[in-house]
Amino acid sequence: MHSGPAAATERPSGDPSPPDGASGRGPGPARGPGEGPEPGTGERPAAPGSGSGAGAPASATGAPGGTGRPGRLRRTGLWARREAPRTALAAVAGLGLALAFPPYDLWPLAPLAVAALALLTRGRTARQGAWAGFAFGLPFFLLLLGWLRVIGYDTVLGLSALQALFLAALGAGLALTSRLPLWPLWGACLWVAEEWARDRVPLGGFPWGRLAFGVTGSPFLPLAALGGAVLVTFAVALAGSLLGAAGLALWRAARRAPGGDGATGRRRAALRALPALVGALVAASAGAAVPVPTEPDDTVRIAVVQGDVQKPGMDFLGRPMMILNNHVEATLDLAEDVRAGREPRPDLVIWPENASDLDPFRYPEARARIEEAVRAVGVPVLVGALVDHPTREGYVENQGIVWDPETGPGASYTKQHPVPFGEYVPFRDQLSKVITRLQRVPRDFWPGEGSGVLQVGPARLGDVICFEVAYDEIVRDTVNEGARALVIQTNNATYGRTGQPEQQLVMSRLRAVEHGRAIVTAAPSGISAVVRPDGVIAERTQEFTQDVITTELPLRDDTTVADRMGAAPEWVLAMVGLLSCAVAIAAGRRGGTNRRGQR
Repeated sequence: MHSGPAAATERPSGDPSPPDGASGRGPGPARGPGEGPEPGTGERPAAPGSGSGAGAPASATGAPGGTGRPGRLRRTGLWARREAPRTALAAVAGLGLALAFPPYDLWPLAPLAVAALALLTRGRTARQGAWAGFAFGLPFFLLLLGWLRVIGYDTVLGLSALQALFLAALGAGLALTSRLPLWPLWGACLWVAEEWARDRVPLGGFPWGRLAFGVTGSPFLPLAALGGAVLVTFAVALAGSLLGAAGLALWRAARRAPGGDGATGRRRAALRALPALVGALVAASAGAAVPVPTEPDDTVRIAVVQGDVQKPGMDFLGRPMMILNNHVEATLDLAEDVRAGREPRPDLVIWPENASDLDPFRYPEARARIEEAVRAVGVPVLVGALVDHPTREGYVENQGIVWDPETGPGASYTKQHPVPFGEYVPFRDQLSKVITRLQRVPRDFWPGEGSGVLQVGPARLGDVICFEVAYDEIVRDTVNEGARALVIQTNNATYGRTGQPEQQLVMSRLRAVEHGRAIVTAAPSGISAVVRPDGVIAERTQEFTQDVITTELPLRDDTTVADRMGAAPEWVLAMVGLLSCAVAIAAGRRGGTNRRGQR
């Protein structure tokens, strides 16, 4: 999906088709599956022997096809004016996709946005498709990632532009494969391929904004139990692409000239939309036929402590011991309620990520306060703490530690996937000289190596820390290694009241269905929540309040089809998408060779 294939798909100069808009139709969609490109859908490449594109304006010297700078500028201006309507439509569609995600939750906009991008790239060159994809992706990510404004608007823009490049590659691929039969299927596979790449590169990837995360309140969600987030994304993309195909058929039917057999022709053309509409409906409703396993093998009573923070934003840590004291005091209040008979004693207590803002193994005052709370409640507590690396000076580990009231600290889990520029700074020596803001990350986090399966009292839980919930393999490995329920220890205090906590919470909903596990989200400032194995949020707190959730947590041993399938569906669908691009490129080259031979 590089820029090179564009040349392979452009028409030879002998094609008599006018450029976009010259036929009087404007930038309309191309012809249907298997019908070939419609006139007016792409730029014509240079004719043999010419120095520029066919029909290019004269150069500054008056020679046609010249290569002077004024000629290039005029051609660029002409291209920009011709693409402006499509660019605007792509931007609107991208914003629509962002509105499918929290805090807006307008999930039907997700397949509609996919349909719009499919039509905007249909029959276009790879270069034009790439531009449409970028124009779609940039506003999508700008709105979706607006919570990063807490760090700086330049961060929002920079990360959004980087992520939009993946959508540009997607747009190029959609344009290439739109000339193939069954193009909605290949387009859906390309959406999976785009997310496959974006989830991994650069610096370990950034999965935020996957289609699956925008439809957790929809009929698509049960599909996660069969194929995880990947199958949900594929179904949304397929439904959207088929809607685009149906819309294209209906649009053509409406454009048929009246009179004669025009009415009959319009009806026949409209009927061509029926298979695509039925396919879209099947893709959107298939989840209703998927059984979601929820029956617990047994239960455990838990308490989730949300201690709150004094100062939201970048400086939420404030003065040392403040956040730790908040969680200690909330736990002591819980212990008092238990002693007074107002609450039954829980089997275990869960604290969030960074509940201890000082290393309890290095600072005696932090350890003393944790032990005070744990002994008072009388059950094991899963404590989130920042711990100095034992052998590497200057590094810190983000851990969840099982703290027993009798034996003290025991097993622990270290976060495997620290966040670049948030928990560590790549190329620190070079970048920190240019970007002084990076000095606010004084120490780099060291990644852990094992999964977070921990025995916490009577429950075998899987610990996943913060953004790790977005990564398929980390959560899957934790379940497959024996976790009977999942705990997401997170800290969203930096991004409170920005929509980011809601965006992360829907990931827990999807993971619950994907793995058939109840999920506990514990955050110091909210949103803390308990999600049932069917994806329903059973309990949740408000942001920036001190609160304690007490509930029965279902524990399960069976694994889902998605757990057993692993990453295979993602690899298969992504490879199919990429191979469809290769087929389209090869077909374009053969077509170009045949046309040249005919001339």
